Amino acid sequence: MTARARVIVLAGPSGSGKSRLAGRLAKAFGWPTLRLDDFYRDGDEAGLPLITEGANAGLTDWDHPGTWNHEDAFAALRELCTTGATEVPVYSISESRRTSAQRLDLGGATRFCAEGIFAAEIVEECRRAGILAAAYCITQHPTVTYWRRLTRDLRERRKPPLVLVRRGLALARAQRQIVRRASAVGCRVATGDRAFAELRERYADQEGEHAVAR
Repeated sequence: MTARARVIVLAGPSGSGKSRLAGRLAKAFGWPTLRLDDFYRDGDEAGLPLITEGANAGLTDWDHPGTWNHEDAFAALRELCTTGATEVPVYSISESRRTSAQRLDLGGATRFCAEGIFAAEIVEECRRAGILAAAYCITQHPTVTYWRRLTRDLRERRKPPLVLVRRGLALARAQRQIVRRASAVGCRVATGDRAFAELRERYADQEGEHAVAR
């Protein structure tokens, strides 16, 4: 089936600014956003990977791709590209489970963003399927990412504070590895501001009146 829309994948470490960039692109171009983090598995599902070392050892490793439903996420993304709409889950990170579902409709848009910490896992499939418009790994200095992530997670009460602090430190140490993985599958590494500027320059003429400079 011929694709109606193509996807702009926004990968990168948790707290790097992927959601903020997707919001800016929605305002500038009217591009909807598929939240890939809503495809996490429920916390009581058997066989979830566990943290094996450090102070959080024994807890579910929510930064491991095995906690994420790759197949469901790609199926929803592909359906968006081919039909223009799909049903997506609504996930509560604090409860570690899906709480409901909702319909995501592109409303005629020919591009949309898909953002999440496991977004790099679907880049190659999107490319093979001919539905990839662009792929970015959004990043910034690890210290900035750490504080932004911790502030957000505490504000949203995603997990107990001590778990969040320990997780944040581990992710700060792993940030270079995360960025290398995304780069290896073809993501362009950039700050949110740089990615926005490049996408605006690339698509402003094509998007017409939606392309508002912000």
